[in-house]
Amino acid sequence: MENTTTVKTTPKDFFMHLLGFAALYTSIVSFLALIFAYIDVTFPDPLSSYYSGSLSQIRLSSSVLLIIFPVFILTSWLIARDFSQEPEKRNIKFRKWLIYFTLFIAAITVIVDLITLIFNFYSGDLTTRFLLKTLTVLVVALVVFSYYFREIKQVSDLKSKFTAWLMSAVVLATIIAGFFLVGTPAQQRAQRFDERRVNDLMVLQNQIISYWQNKDKLPSVLDDLQDDISGFIPPVDPETQEPYTYKPRNQLTFKLCAVFKTDGKISNNQKTPTPIREYGPYQQNWEHQVGESCFERTIDPDLYLRVKPLQ
Repeated sequence: MENTTTVKTTPKDFFMHLLGFAALYTSIVSFLALIFAYIDVTFPDPLSSYYSGSLSQIRLSSSVLLIIFPVFILTSWLIARDFSQEPEKRNIKFRKWLIYFTLFIAAITVIVDLITLIFNFYSGDLTTRFLLKTLTVLVVALVVFSYYFREIKQVSDLKSKFTAWLMSAVVLATIIAGFFLVGTPAQQRAQRFDERRVNDLMVLQNQIISYWQNKDKLPSVLDDLQDDISGFIPPVDPETQEPYTYKPRNQLTFKLCAVFKTDGKISNNQKTPTPIREYGPYQQNWEHQVGESCFERTIDPDLYLRVKPLQ
């Protein structure tokens, strides 16, 4: 029979329960966002070949979970320790309000999730990506509802403890999976440097074309692009601070070279780029390998018209 004895809520109880449930909600949202990002990368949208948004989401959600989920575990453990010493604290009204609110949110989530699933089924839009995301939300909502429903009934058994340990293991495995998908922090830093190099080469290419349009010749060296009025200074390698290699071949053809740390080639046989790149499909002509890669460009006079001098 449920004990209806209530106790007064102390500032400590208020803080611990509020912190615990805030950490719970934040962990759930971050966990779902992380799973959604994994689904987007594993089952790519044919309309999008690059996943910079997914990569950023994986970084953000993993960072949040690494901090917030241990906070949830710690507060839950401290609260459970208080319950073992003072069982009547289970009847704190503030705690019950938070649990019932959580049950309400979980129930609404399950209902909306099922409605959305059926609606998309009848609409013929039941893609693999959508189905997996819907099932993920459904499972998480049902687990949360089941766990806290047993809490409100004050049922503390091996099943509840097993659920808590299982969810902790799932969250940990999900975070670890991100390292295999997007690489270690060192690998991601190397990718960021290479993305900066590609962007620098794009800027240099545009400036070289503009120089040709205005002067009807290619610059002899990259320093010729420096403009004291606009403030443009040719960028250098962000890691070594060495200038990029520039080689004019003839009046219309030139080469730009840089030394890369990662493989930025995109295979047509792969569903996703390896590694996941931050830049979009308009930059596919900047595919590179590890080491020095050169990009030869030939200006089309019919496409890039010269600027007529003022009379």
